[in-house]
Amino acid sequence: MQDLKAAVLDLNRELFMLEEELLYPANTQIAVFLSMDVGEFFTLDSVELEVDGKEVNKYLYTEREVQALHRGGVQRLYLGNLKAGEHEIVAFFTGVGPSGRDYRRGATLEFDKDIGAKFVELKISDRISKQQPEFLVTEWE
Repeated sequence: MQDLKAAVLDLNRELFMLEEELLYPANTQIAVFLSMDVGEFFTLDSVELEVDGKEVNKYLYTEREVQALHRGGVQRLYLGNLKAGEHEIVAFFTGVGPSGRDYRRGATLEFDKDIGAKFVELKISDRISKQQPEFLVTEWE
């Protein structure tokens, strides 16, 4: 019985990987990730993500998920397909900022998508000199 369970789990894993390859081929794939650094000046509540003006993800965070991001976790917010050419990613971050006030900020990245996978990181970090959070959008090489 254990051998059968193991075989089913292996088959399920292989099917999942095949589905990912078919739905998101490497030459058109785009993946967007979220990470946090420190987080003394901003407590994350939610993220809204738009690609080329179309909302592709809206995520509301639990306290446990925010703690995982503070400990170095990285969350994949979006996996999709984009054809080669110029594109724009816009992310809106909502949470509690300095002095406990509501905070909503946006970050934008305009980029040229070539053939091949594209990886983008949304990073929330503290800007200690200004006592404010900083929202960065960067392309991974």
